[in-house]
Order: sequence, then C-alpha cells, then structure tokens
Amino acid sequence: MMLSRVAERIYWAARYLERVENTARLVSVYDNLLFDLPRSVNIGWFNLVVINSGTELFHERYRIQDERNVVKFTLADDTNPSSMLSSLLLVRENIRTARDVLPAEAWELVNELRLFATHNIQQGINRSGRHAFLNGIIEGCQGINGLMEGTMSRDPAWDFMRLGCNLERADMATRLLDAGAAVLLTSDEDDIAGLEQLVWGNVLRSAGAYMPYRRTMRTAVNGPDVANFLLSDEHFPRSVHFCLERIAAAASHLPKAGKQHRSLKLELPPYSIENDEHLGQAFRDHLNDLQLRLMEVHASIAENWFLHDN
Repeated sequence: MMLSRVAERIYWAARYLERVENTARLVSVYDNLLFDLPRSVNIGWFNLVVINSGTELFHERYRIQDERNVVKFTLADDTNPSSMLSSLLLVRENIRTARDVLPAEAWELVNELRLFATHNIQQGINRSGRHAFLNGIIEGCQGINGLMEGTMSRDPAWDFMRLGCNLERADMATRLLDAGAAVLLTSDEDDIAGLEQLVWGNVLRSAGAYMPYRRTMRTAVNGPDVANFLLSDEHFPRSVHFCLERIAAAASHLPKAGKQHRSLKLELPPYSIENDEHLGQAFRDHLNDLQLRLMEVHASIAENWFLHDN
C-alpha cells in the first residue's frame, strides 16, 4: 500500500484538477447567459461568489461587486485559494510530489496548461476573449484526465484519483444547479416562464449534459427534470448519484474500507418539486444540504486513509 501522504497528494491533485475545469464551466454558465438573456434581465454576477462560499474573502479584496471583479476573483485572484489559477498551482504541486506513481506525461501536460492559463488569463477576465479561454482550460483538463484514464494501472493510485475527481465533480453539479436557480430567483416573476428553458439549457451545456439529458428524459428542457437528471441519473458521469457510486466503488478497493466504506455511500432521492416548481429558495437550501453531506464524505475519506485533513 502506498504511503498516506502520497495517497493524499494524488487525491488532492484530482480534486484540484476537477476544480479547475469546473470553475471554468461555472463561469461559462453566466458568460453564455449574458449573450442570450434580454437586456431587461439583470444577472447578479456576485452570485458566483456566494455559490463558491467566498463572500467574506471577496469583500476583503474588492469594494465593487461587478462582473470584472467577480470574474477576476473567481479565475485569477491568488489570494483566493479556490480561484482557478490557485487550484491549477495546487494541481501542479501535488502532481510534482507524486510523480513516482503518476504517468510522466501528466507533469508535462499540467505545466503546459498552467503556462496557457497564466499567459492568457486576461482573456478570461475580459469578456471578448472569455469563451475561447474557458474552452481552452476545459479542453486542457480533459486532456490530462484522458491521459490518466488511458495509461494508469487500476491500482490504489487510480482509486485515490477517482475518489478526488468524483467528489469534486459531485460538488460542482450542485453548484451549477445553484447557479441556474440563483439567476431565476433574482429575475422578475413575470420573466421567469420565458427564461427557464434558456437558463437550464445553459446549465446542461456547461455540464456537457445537454444531449445526454435529451436522450434520457425525452422531454423539453425544464428545471425539475434538469435537477433530477443532474442529481439522480444513474448513467451520466457528472450526476451526483453516479459520482457517489464511483466513490463507493473506488473506496471498496482500498484497505481499511470495510465498515467505514459504508459511510461513503449516500442515497440521494430525486428532488421533490411539490410547491417549488420553479426551483426557488427551497431548492437552493436542498443543494446546500447536499454540499454539506459531500463535505462529510470528504471527512470520512480523510479519516480512513490520510494522516491529517488538507
């Protein structure tokens, strides 16, 4: 069995890599909506900060809650430990210290992605070049994950990669849904009916889920079905349910799983819309509860296999 500190570095390398890609996806939700929504609809960019639990830190750095400051804070701010560039730096550091058990090419690809992000970050902050920049980040992350998928032995190192990747991916699925719900919640009630398909369609596209959703649900895009798909679908690799199943499977291959392993498996029933057909504040509270439960999964992983929590 590998050393605990090496296992932890692999786990966090996978989490941070997924966080880089998912941060790009989350910003793209709002960026795409800016081009599609009517001028009368005012998107609150600051919702991105709230969704990522960065309100206090943001206010320490910025006075104005405008688009530029929010995007800079989310993508580039080195004082924000969850910013895209901060996460990418941590990917590099964790892979550097675990190179003995990871493909050699991964180190090269991570360095190339970091150089691309650093040299072109201004394109991400400025609206005119943001789409191409975010796509470049997403494609770079997918290239690294593809390398891992195609060349890593299915040994403990792989299992720790799967734990980190799927936990981060499940968390981001809830945040993408929260981003869509937040936009509609801040819109005028008279506009919501006309905006729902547009907003939820963008959420699906940002998760790479639009065509899988249409093939599975066989219905027009609507909030409740999008929520149930991204939370509970058994086959889509970015749904919360799918990710938790993969976490449980990876954990079952590792020593010390046994009894503790069962604490990693969460049953997530489909969200009941009842009187919340527009997925309002009650739905956002539900997503917050899921995020807290995912934090408990991380705590179980750390307790089972790491000497200390990150």
